[in-house]
Amino acid sequence: MTFISWNVNGIRSIDKKEALKWIDHEKIDILALQEIKAEDHQVPDTIFDRNFRHTCVSSSHKKGQSGVALFTDIEPDYCGACPEVDISDEGRINELHFDNIAFFNVYFPNGQRNSERLAYKMAFYDRFLEYIEDLRTRGKSIIICGDVNTAHREVDLARPKANEDTSGFLLIEREWIDRLIAHGYIDTFRYVHGDVADRYSWWSMRTRARERNVGWRIDYFFVSEDLREKIMDADILDEIMGSDHCPVKLVLDR
Repeated sequence: MTFISWNVNGIRSIDKKEALKWIDHEKIDILALQEIKAEDHQVPDTIFDRNFRHTCVSSSHKKGQSGVALFTDIEPDYCGACPEVDISDEGRINELHFDNIAFFNVYFPNGQRNSERLAYKMAFYDRFLEYIEDLRTRGKSIIICGDVNTAHREVDLARPKANEDTSGFLLIEREWIDRLIAHGYIDTFRYVHGDVADRYSWWSMRTRARERNVGWRIDYFFVSEDLREKIMDADILDEIMGSDHCPVKLVLDR
């Protein structure tokens, strides 16, 4: 099974660039998009020609912000938002259940605006981990994808020392990813590629950072430990343009 995750930084903007047309030529079981900045009825029907059987959109109560969308041919047992975690209704989660898997497409909060927003981000992290751990106690396997808005280790960004005091690389944020992994979740890119350097998924548009590959790896696929033997591939599709992020990919054995 092939999964793609991409923070598109505005689905209507990316549609104008025709930057999702490559989807038509790929075998994808679930396409998960973050920061679509649109409501369900505003998602253009021209983003790609492929007709997925199921679409799930979660939009923010604040128009033009956040928002996530999920496209799949898988017949879901459940597909919706996750108000237990996204308590402020910011359109941050698609929760999809199929077979015995709970799949989450998440646009985690950014903590750079102020200390209150950082506190909200950390509380969101904690609510999310508690929620997925409860599902695991009920026998669910877990797949998490999306923009986590934190680089985990120094190898995950080009300039770690310069960003030690920047939200996105603060110790408390990185420790949460440590805790996620300690609970039995696998960073699939690192599982496949080890400590390979200079592989990033986000670059600042203000400084032409992508041309110089001065980036951050903040987009992930995590899976629960019971899916370890099913991991076939995980990668960063950094050749695909159209957003300040690039897509990330996970392939699992059926």
